[in-house]
Amino acid sequence: MPYWFEPTTVTLDVGGRPMTIETGRLAKQAAGAVVVTYGDTSVLVTAVHSSPRPGIDFFPLTVDFVEKFAAAGRIPGGFFKREGRLSDREVLVSRFIDRSIRPLFAEGYNDETQVTATVLSSQSENAADMCAFVGASAALSLSPLPFLGPIGAVRIGRVDGEFAINPSPEQLEAADMELIVAGTRGSIVMVEGGADQLPESDMIGALRHAHGEILKIIDSIEDLQKRAGKEKIVPPVAEDLSELEAELRGKAEQPLSEAFQIREKKARASAVKTIEKGIIDEYVTEFANQKVEIDTLAGWDDRRNGLAKMRSNVKNILHDLGGELMRNRVLDTGERIDGRKNNEIRPIACEVRAVARPHGASLFTRGETQAMVNATLGSGFDEQTIDGMIGRYKKTFMLHYNFPPFSVGEARPLRGPGRREVGHGTLAERAIKPVLPSHEDFPYTIRVVSETLESNGSSSMAAVCGSTLALLDSGVPLKAPVAGIAMGLITDGERTVILSDILGDEDHLGDMDFKVAGTEEGITALQMDIKVKQIDWEIVEAALAQAREGRLHILDCMRKETDSELHGLKAREELHEFAPRLEVLFIKPDRIRDIIGPGGKVIRAIQETTGAKIDVEDSGRVSVFGPDRSAVDQAMAMVDELTQEAEIGKIYLAKVKRVADFGAFAEIFPGTDGLIHISHLAEGRVENVTDVLNEGDEVLAKCIDIDPAGRIRLSRKEALAEIANQADAE
Repeated sequence: MPYWFEPTTVTLDVGGRPMTIETGRLAKQAAGAVVVTYGDTSVLVTAVHSSPRPGIDFFPLTVDFVEKFAAAGRIPGGFFKREGRLSDREVLVSRFIDRSIRPLFAEGYNDETQVTATVLSSQSENAADMCAFVGASAALSLSPLPFLGPIGAVRIGRVDGEFAINPSPEQLEAADMELIVAGTRGSIVMVEGGADQLPESDMIGALRHAHGEILKIIDSIEDLQKRAGKEKIVPPVAEDLSELEAELRGKAEQPLSEAFQIREKKARASAVKTIEKGIIDEYVTEFANQKVEIDTLAGWDDRRNGLAKMRSNVKNILHDLGGELMRNRVLDTGERIDGRKNNEIRPIACEVRAVARPHGASLFTRGETQAMVNATLGSGFDEQTIDGMIGRYKKTFMLHYNFPPFSVGEARPLRGPGRREVGHGTLAERAIKPVLPSHEDFPYTIRVVSETLESNGSSSMAAVCGSTLALLDSGVPLKAPVAGIAMGLITDGERTVILSDILGDEDHLGDMDFKVAGTEEGITALQMDIKVKQIDWEIVEAALAQAREGRLHILDCMRKETDSELHGLKAREELHEFAPRLEVLFIKPDRIRDIIGPGGKVIRAIQETTGAKIDVEDSGRVSVFGPDRSAVDQAMAMVDELTQEAEIGKIYLAKVKRVADFGAFAEIFPGTDGLIHISHLAEGRVENVTDVLNEGDEVLAKCIDIDPAGRIRLSRKEALAEIANQADAE
């Protein structure tokens, strides 16, 4: 092999299986590129950046995880046989990686950066998303980009009380917990996952176990970096703005401090904006009025860039000053922006049946965050079919989260759901799913839609609380009610304050965003983003404990607010009057043809006659779904009539179809005949069958035997005797 194709490779053990990280063979024009191979799964991850752009004051990072169906030996379904926009799974994995790596770039680095993970080969036993995580860290570490990693990431499950790293799909099916954990050498930086009502202590144990495995990944990437890493870019040294900062502090500290004490979000934001605009305009105007001789086009460009730079510098200093004032107030006095204590929850109001027609509806309000949540019940025809890399599968529970611009007082075009909406909806869905009844016990397809009407802190957790209420309102028998809370953190390295039920500003200016959802028994969903380089385990434990207190408080508020309707957060006994009805029965698979009929003629006739929908599975499970109870009952009766089977000991009103010398053949229900032998026509001897029965007669007959071939024996004599005995007993 030519020297320019000679790769550099490291191999490590992750979860008891070998993982290989290779660089130097593919995509060599990228700033950093690796191929991570785990079993038969291979993912190419590249990192690139653009040339510096003058005046840019933010970090434009894009992360994309792309699954190509060819990597799994599949052709995409649908009309267009090529991949289009990212699927929800691809969006979620992209978000996981983005949230983990974004805080780990050097201060002052603002070049446009893109990380792309492309699945080259896919094996369900070894998930490609974990390879993409590791590959992103390795590609950035090898590249010239000033990435302060490396980091590592694993998926952890718990099966029969034992932790499993990067568990197989079969293990995940049996697991009571699934977490994705990313971390640096010092601590974890990102957590996302769910559990089946597990206590906080079990979660801490899982996080610690995962971090131990993460350290192995970091060691291997550092080894690869020493052998094949490129010299790092040194971000530009920040301009000395100490004099400008001192001037601005003198002008803005007092008014900003007063503005940040305004408790109402909109009024506070307006006051801060007015202060910032006044000071920015003052400095920009002063700069613009400076008399400078300009005699070249380049001079005018420098002048414009100088104005933009001055505006940016003043804006950034004021932003940092506002954050510093807010943080110091919390650390010094324990008082938050809206005057609450660190563990205090905002006032909560709940309402069910908030609107008339949805099958379940709730309005959940917590402070300045409000969610209207609707629940809809459907049939098997409403299940969502997912065409994924591992094949097609169906979902019977869907939770969709929307965040319209008016919820934060903004005006912008409505588009399809963005990455944030997909992520928040998935988090809320993960929180509710463990408490849903089994599909066998409640065979409806369920869709929940959470519309954020107002937002100032954790609308995703409002979606969780509202979803619980909407589902209970619709009559879904949840195993337990679920509530969610968003936690925050303010620390200066020495002092630390954990905040319950954080506001939007506390999220933006704080050091941690920590969302926890669960029941009174334990956690069902967890999402954590750490914005500082390192956090102690004691802080994580304290945050989880404080989150539990807040969660129980919210559940108690939900219970009190809706007790007149839901009686202790219990599902309504009756479905909503507008909710459809669904019944399930099981038939022998060889009777399916009787329901379907030639060319589907019979099942279409039933559906057209009753207005119900009938879904027949190969297993013999028949779901009858109708707009009301009468339609379902009518369709069920028709299906029963088509598929019923004779029962020994049961008396039927039979119709004589044919008479023979030895007896009469009578139809007990359509398509099923039995023989009434001459000896069973009546008490005593019967000379001729026609002395008792003739063709066309209706006769009571008791089923007395069914032989292995399915032949049915009937008795008129025993039917009459049994009826006579019942009459005597009465």
